[in-house]
Amino acid sequence: MPATRDIVATYRGPGKVMRRLLGEGAREDRALIYLMIGCLMVFVAQTPRLARQAFETGENLQMLMGASLMAWMFIAPLLLYALGALTFLLARVARADISNYGARLALFWALLASSPVMLLWGLTAGFIGPGVQMTVVGFCWFALFMWFWIAGFRAALAEGA
Repeated sequence: MPATRDIVATYRGPGKVMRRLLGEGAREDRALIYLMIGCLMVFVAQTPRLARQAFETGENLQMLMGASLMAWMFIAPLLLYALGALTFLLARVARADISNYGARLALFWALLASSPVMLLWGLTAGFIGPGVQMTVVGFCWFALFMWFWIAGFRAALAEGA
């Protein structure tokens, strides 16, 4: 199933999608591409906000976008790999039967699957600016991200993968 259909299906049942992804076997290349595309979507979501910031403050837009690109495409993947490894280690300390791949895939897929709401947050930040609307959309993104991550992690625990 294409990733776009899986993203839509995740909004209906994140655990079911994660079980299907884990059923395809441990594919590190697929996990990496989910992570990189998720980070790319977060970077793209930042561009309206950065454009607004550059307009309001007179800062150089290229410098802002370059810093955001560096952060989301080079630093964030490393931090997310570390976070995935940390959740794996914490699960192992709790004597949970989960693989490092399953723990990472749950995190990476949660980022990618929640990216449409992150894009909405970026548009809200760019066109409306800081305020209640931006906070509400940001909270909705965070709640979805956590739901997808926890449900995916639980599915990986159930699969023992």
